[in-house]
Amino acid sequence: MWVSPFTFNKNLFGYPEKEDNETVAEGFRKRLKVVGGFNYVPNPLPMRNSRKAIVYYLFFASQKPVAAEIIMDIFNNYRE
Repeated sequence: MWVSPFTFNKNLFGYPEKEDNETVAEGFRKRLKVVGGFNYVPNPLPMRNSRKAIVYYLFFASQKPVAAEIIMDIFNNYRE
């Protein structure tokens, strides 16, 4: 059965409100763990443009703890 990871609050006119990027990224990360079955899914790395605006999120998912440790070292070098 499909269960949506997001809530849909409607505004005054009945249209769903837009979720912020962090909420969508966290929902996708949880999906990788639950539906994708990956054991190690660290927080994504926000990729920014020259104006420091987030353009997209870089995700990583693995079954192996060694791979997760390596990617966490890489991600931590680039986090602000």
